[in-house]
Amino acid sequence: MPVKRVSFPGHDGAQLAARLDMPAGPHLATALFAHCFTCGKDIAAARRIAARLAAMGIAVLRFDFTGLGHSEGEFANTSFTSNVDDLVCAATWAAQEGMPPSLLIGHSLGGAAVIKAASQLDGIKAVVTIGAPFDPAHVTQHFADALPQIARDGAAQVDLAGRSFTIGKSFIEDTGNGALGDVLSHLKTALLVMHGPLDEVVSVDSAAQIFMAAKHPKSFVSLDNADHLITRAEDAEYAANVIASWAARYIHLPLPAPPVGTPEGIVRVSEADPDGFLQDISSGTHVHLVADEPLAYGGTNMGMSPYGFLSASLGACTSMTIRMYARRKGWPLEHVRVDVSHDKVHAQDAATGSGEKIDRFNRLITLTGGALSPEERTRLLEIADRCPVHRTLERTSEIHTALVE
Repeated sequence: MPVKRVSFPGHDGAQLAARLDMPAGPHLATALFAHCFTCGKDIAAARRIAARLAAMGIAVLRFDFTGLGHSEGEFANTSFTSNVDDLVCAATWAAQEGMPPSLLIGHSLGGAAVIKAASQLDGIKAVVTIGAPFDPAHVTQHFADALPQIARDGAAQVDLAGRSFTIGKSFIEDTGNGALGDVLSHLKTALLVMHGPLDEVVSVDSAAQIFMAAKHPKSFVSLDNADHLITRAEDAEYAANVIASWAARYIHLPLPAPPVGTPEGIVRVSEADPDGFLQDISSGTHVHLVADEPLAYGGTNMGMSPYGFLSASLGACTSMTIRMYARRKGWPLEHVRVDVSHDKVHAQDAATGSGEKIDRFNRLITLTGGALSPEERTRLLEIADRCPVHRTLERTSEIHTALVE
């Protein structure tokens, strides 16, 4: 998906650096992503989630809070409230660009910030938190040893993940007044709480507090085995898939009209991981899949291989064709199962007389229905060969390829 570099003024006028992940196809909705404490817009989880949502037509604006990453301003002068104000500024900028946000996603402290910001923004339909603390003051545990100095001197230098930050007294006081109980009880959007039970930075107890304080509609999804930063690709992919599927229930995503001449629309495949083979696949706005290669071929085995999808196409079309025929005839077919495998064989093995290799699909069909007669079973097996995908694979196809400028 295309990613644009943009900027906009934050709460104090400082320019905030941002990335805008735009859909390659129709733009159907907009989301804001708030990163974790002292992190940034470009962490792996943010990039993966943004890419997945963009694949389903949702643009994602992710930005560095004031004083972090590539954004201007002094981090020492920021607070939890200023983070919330930066989110409001981001939403205002997006609305001015004709992309008012309807979805807020926040990671860690950013999760607490989006809950607070949702109450100040119009048009928000859904909020997602990932590893978020119920009490923003939780972040002070990362520099507990410096709290006496901050109280005495008004500020102190602290080391966080190998980087030095100045934490001011106002930050401590502000987070201490930021508990989310009252805000959650009045939240007027759908809420998805995602948290890892093994999170050692923010306890999963926070997720329970957030979930219990909020009213329905609300959902909880456990990020089993994931660390706080969602650093593993498979965990980020899982979180992205869940968010994409869940958000579609609460955000109106109008189906765009298919291009002329393609009644089923376009299947779009977009590279998700340039270092591997993971691919995002979208068909319309409600069908999203991933393709990959097995570990043995350098992939991560997070999705079916291209040949796996080809076999799935043959199997699905076979099952549908059999069901359609049995339904029309009124035959007592209870269930259809099609097992498909694919391999390469020498053409002479297929009695073609050629020395070249060809593709062979082995298809095993199971028809359940005790009342089916032998004649009906035989006929349904014959009908399997009439499925459109079967016929397409049997004959030569033309593939026209052009480079898009």
